[in-house]
Amino acid sequence: MDDVSPLRPDPGLFGPRSVTWQMHGDPMMWIAGIRALYLQALHPRAVRGVTQNSDFRRDAWGRLMRTASFVGTITYGTTDAAEQAGARVRRIHRVIGATDPDTGERYGVDEPELLLWVHCAEVDSYLQVQRRSGFPLTDAQADRYVDEHRTGARLVGLDPDRVPATTAELAAYFDRVRPELAAGAEAADVDDFLRSPPVRPWLVPARALVWRRVAALAYQSLPPYAHELYGRPAPPPATVDRRLRATGAVLRAIPDRLRWQLPPGHILGAMARLGPGSRPAAYKLRGPAAILDGPGRAQR
Repeated sequence: MDDVSPLRPDPGLFGPRSVTWQMHGDPMMWIAGIRALYLQALHPRAVRGVTQNSDFRRDAWGRLMRTASFVGTITYGTTDAAEQAGARVRRIHRVIGATDPDTGERYGVDEPELLLWVHCAEVDSYLQVQRRSGFPLTDAQADRYVDEHRTGARLVGLDPDRVPATTAELAAYFDRVRPELAAGAEAADVDDFLRSPPVRPWLVPARALVWRRVAALAYQSLPPYAHELYGRPAPPPATVDRRLRATGAVLRAIPDRLRWQLPPGHILGAMARLGPGSRPAAYKLRGPAAILDGPGRAQR
């Protein structure tokens, strides 16, 4: 970007002083990502773009890892890497479409309203799971996070000026789109998969012991209207909050360096590029040091 000195390492689109940089290093992002899948599947036109263009049951893990890699690249990668990742997504979206089985209508998956739904479902899921699990965000920082992610919206082809910039605007968006949501056959397929994904025989015990609990917690953290649409009840919100906090405490007890060795490894790459002071950590959002620059301006 124009304000990056050639003598300094490129901080990327967000930079180490953004809310995004600190929050995306937290392990609860994996549960938040599963919640986003549950929520995204409730938009019939959007979920058809997935089910009609990929065999997500056979390549579900690959799809999850590609999504994680995209989020990691735009968060912790260089500006060029982030822009290239966005360009790849836009190229793919331009050439694929979906068909409404009831009307026969053919439409592109890059329709702005569909891209906006996917974007907002992700941002809301990341915020909801992180805040409810004890990640320290003030209301102002939550608004800042929503605003920062208009940069990510631009990468996938949206006009940032038409994307929610605060938590209040995000809530108003969900109120507006709520009548369009339904748990159709495609959503049921996604639900079935997330509850019991296909795994190799030797991983079946782990699926029963770990994955189903993780997926259940992600589902439970959805808003009440999502539970109504899926037709399955969830515990009271206070119970879900306790479970999220307990899970967060366990996952955050795992040493960062051990967690960050797992793919896709973008955080360690960013720290190697920018120095150890760029290490993402929740405590950096507390106190006077939490006065944050905007996206891409962290190294001024």
